[in-house]
Amino acid sequence: MPIAQDPLSVEVTLPREDVALLTVEGYLDVDTATEFQHHLANQLHHGRRHFLLDLSAVPFMDSSGMNIILRVYQEARELPGSVHIIRPASAVRRILDITGVSITVPVSESVEEALARVDGEPGRTGQEPDPAESRGE
Repeated sequence: MPIAQDPLSVEVTLPREDVALLTVEGYLDVDTATEFQHHLANQLHHGRRHFLLDLSAVPFMDSSGMNIILRVYQEARELPGSVHIIRPASAVRRILDITGVSITVPVSESVEEALARVDGEPGRTGQEPDPAESRGE
């Protein structure tokens, strides 16, 4: 029995009661997609409505991974909830952009930016607040 060259690792943390942060490491493809789906389904089962998917350590993702992301996106929207992709590796970002997935599922550069989007705030990566706003002008 062959051993997978790049097994998938998924670490789940809970920044908030209804928010699951899934930090994914390894190839997200037809061989590992079921494991990824299992982690997402488990979090849905436990009442999580918002999913932050850190894909910074995913060097490759095929259509199996994209389909799972789109499926959980649809399920989360019905709750209502949300899905956010965080820091995708450049090859994965290219696939997300080419397929249009990044138009549907928001991409953030940090967990903080994604949480701000969950809260309905605009992501302000690297922007300083306007001093006139803080003075009430």
